[in-house]
Amino acid sequence: MNRTLAAKVLRILTTALVVAPVFAIVLPVGAATVGTGPVSTLVPFAAATAATLVVMVLLPGIDHLVGRVTGHREVTPYSALSDAMTRTRAGSLEQALPGLAQVLAGGTGAARAMLWLAVDDRLVLAAQYPRPAAGSAAPGQADASGREMIAGLPSLLARSDAHHVVPVLDGAVLRAALAIDKPGESITAADRLLVRDVANGAALLLRGVALNAELAERVRRADDLAAQLRGSRQRLTRARDVERRRLLGELSHVTADRLAGLRTEITLATADLAKPSPTGAVAQESLARARGVLDDLLERFRVIARGVYPAVLRDHGPVAALDEVATDVPRPVRITGILRERLPWEIESGLYYVAAAALQELGTGSLATELAVAVTREVDRVVVSVEDPAPSVTVERLREALADDAERLAALGGDIELIGGTDGTGPVRIRAWLPVRLEPVVDGSVGAELRVP
Repeated sequence: MNRTLAAKVLRILTTALVVAPVFAIVLPVGAATVGTGPVSTLVPFAAATAATLVVMVLLPGIDHLVGRVTGHREVTPYSALSDAMTRTRAGSLEQALPGLAQVLAGGTGAARAMLWLAVDDRLVLAAQYPRPAAGSAAPGQADASGREMIAGLPSLLARSDAHHVVPVLDGAVLRAALAIDKPGESITAADRLLVRDVANGAALLLRGVALNAELAERVRRADDLAAQLRGSRQRLTRARDVERRRLLGELSHVTADRLAGLRTEITLATADLAKPSPTGAVAQESLARARGVLDDLLERFRVIARGVYPAVLRDHGPVAALDEVATDVPRPVRITGILRERLPWEIESGLYYVAAAALQELGTGSLATELAVAVTREVDRVVVSVEDPAPSVTVERLREALADDAERLAALGGDIELIGGTDGTGPVRIRAWLPVRLEPVVDGSVGAELRVP
């Protein structure tokens, strides 16, 4: 027996207990007073009138007693709205929602009443009565505040604990939804009318709360995007510093020994020509060696220049540029894949640099095995993979060597994955990817104008 039925039964019994003594007293007294004449027919009417007056006087007390015993309170749409408005004046709009859910549950006798707010294309559980116990299971999906969140109105209608749902619309825009749960009982016409009237009366309140929740969600997303932007800028700054140091170190490594050798050969040639009777043979040999050193130095400069700004990458794309890098690798390299359309420079160069660095690290392995490089286009990303069946370095060493390239990929919205054994004996696979477009992940509703009635 639910609380509504129990309250009705108890109210009838209590009223009967009040009416019965009145009749028991008035009827005998009236009969003894007026006798058996024609006036005696008015005695029952007098008893009924007296009982009615007594019930009217005692009715507030009866209702109070019934409410204390059964926990039920008679609720009308007007009393529910009045109660909600009282709570609104006492605090914020959000504080009024639990009270609205409480009076809704009490008025319909529902085991549970829920108020859902529309935030973008989802519904967030803003209030419910009764409140869940402390040890209850957490919701499957929650928003940033930990409130239960579902996909939308169809998901709410499909829930087993929402026997009756009334949406609150702002024109054609869903702002909120009221739902009640009465397990094992039918939803009466009075229940439907009450929920509908409460929804209509509280529509302005619910629209205001829904707009506030939507605004708070957009502000939170804007803060998240700002934090992502700051992190991306920091990673780009670190990547630039790393590239600057790498280029400086590579130039120093390339030029130091070769320039020292070139200086030595020129010194020998100068000393030979400064002799009183120079033969020129020593100077000629020194200049020949100096020319070889200079040619080697120029070739190394060309290699560095190709690494900094590869002309092949600019003109023909990453597959052709990696094919050029493979010619300088001691091991055989097989490159597969084709990109049917060119991508932004940041994407092509990011994948090129990480693959080129991987080839340089793995190029000193066994000459009997082949390195496999593949460039593929997936739905919304471009992937480059490098596989080595017999690597000469471990995965940890590769991870350290590719740390700077991983920073660059992360700054561009991509990632790198290394798969293989840690002992350096098994095959190693490097998989790096970048999105096909460098765009922030922003909900399409961000920046849209709020429609206010």
